[in-house]
Amino acid sequence: MTNKVALVTGSSRGVGKAIALELAKQGYDIVVNYARSKKAAMETAEEIEKLGQKALIIRANVGDVEKIRTMFATIKDEFGRLDVFISNAASGVLRPVMELEESHWDWTMNINSKALLFCAQEAAKLMDKGGKIVSISSLGSIRYLENYTTVGVSKAAVEALTRYLSVELAPKGIVVNAVSGGAIDTDALTHFPNREQLLQDAREKTPAGRMVEIEDLVKTVKFLVSDDAFMIRGQTIIVDGGRSLLV
Repeated sequence: MTNKVALVTGSSRGVGKAIALELAKQGYDIVVNYARSKKAAMETAEEIEKLGQKALIIRANVGDVEKIRTMFATIKDEFGRLDVFISNAASGVLRPVMELEESHWDWTMNINSKALLFCAQEAAKLMDKGGKIVSISSLGSIRYLENYTTVGVSKAAVEALTRYLSVELAPKGIVVNAVSGGAIDTDALTHFPNREQLLQDAREKTPAGRMVEIEDLVKTVKFLVSDDAFMIRGQTIIVDGGRSLLV
């Protein structure tokens, strides 16, 4: 009950899994949250345990507030505390504006935006000695990306909510920030109809000379949950190698 504990939503694969493993290396016991693939979640948990840390697997669709509350009740029963919450789970319907339906909007906003608010509320209740919250955003929050309307708007909400949470949770000793990444070649990108175009753009037009890699986001999250980032509050750190600076 004395080890540091971190919850990473959507941590069965991709960026979430990489963050979870890095936090385990830093000495955190990890809550592995997933929505669909139990097999992938179990594989992540096994890797965490090989690093000498505990792994608690919880299936929960974070777009559902009742499931969020049940998840945090389980965390409280198992660990009695939470030190870090990474809001990583994301989903979205990739269609042009005129093809969007109400269900597409609700689904995307619930998982990407509403989840941050209600998970942060529950997380704060378990952070008696302070804590760190980091949400994962994307460049679609500040610039146009084809077919990205629902996700882009939901990520803009995430960044705004990050600022509000930062101010209101500060008296509890909780530091809140966001990380926004450029295009990364992950499984999630396979759902984009213009995937190859995005990858080519990132390869050719990133001033840093290469695409963003998962490890770049992981290192930024690692810094934000460290005490070295104590005075960074409510910020969205863009990790894109400078791509968003160009037209």
